[in-house]
Amino acid sequence: MLELLTGSGLAMAAGLNAYVPLLALGLLSRFTGLLALPEGWQWLQSDVALVVLGVLLLVEVVADKVPAVDSVNDVLQTVVRPASGGLVLAAGSASQTLTVTDPAAMEGWRWVPVVLGVLLALVTHGTKALARPAVNATTAGAGAPVVSTLEDVSAVALVLVSVLLPVAVAVLAVAVLALLVLAVRRGLTRRRERLAAAP
Repeated sequence: MLELLTGSGLAMAAGLNAYVPLLALGLLSRFTGLLALPEGWQWLQSDVALVVLGVLLLVEVVADKVPAVDSVNDVLQTVVRPASGGLVLAAGSASQTLTVTDPAAMEGWRWVPVVLGVLLALVTHGTKALARPAVNATTAGAGAPVVSTLEDVSAVALVLVSVLLPVAVAVLAVAVLALLVLAVRRGLTRRRERLAAAP
């Protein structure tokens, strides 16, 4: 069960930022004792993978802070974030961590972790992608960098909680999704009010 919570938290983080959990898995496995990737996933800790993921993360972080560019980026990331979610749930649920010392429970599932990761990341990404235009419209674009930074912090927090305290993933996941849903609802309400007030 803890394996699934670890992987699920990583997949939801991928829905916010595709590269944060991938890079985190590689860095944590290579430089710390907090996580050990299984044999089939050790390519994530290679020099090439870490450099490529670092560059992609930098591009993602910058693009996501610019109004209008963030929405275009969300469209492009509609394939990338769910794919990343599938990868990190499969890799994370099969990894040995401080709380998961025998990740063999997920071995027989084959593609189930990948599909579940894709779905979790897609739901998180979809909520994020729907919220962003509403935030941009209601704040004249000024809210984009603030919301993007909160999403990045949430992605990092989800990764850390997933690895260190997977039981808290369920609580943190509900909180992140609730905040995203509230942002969408608030944006839509303000937009309706503006349209109703217009002559």
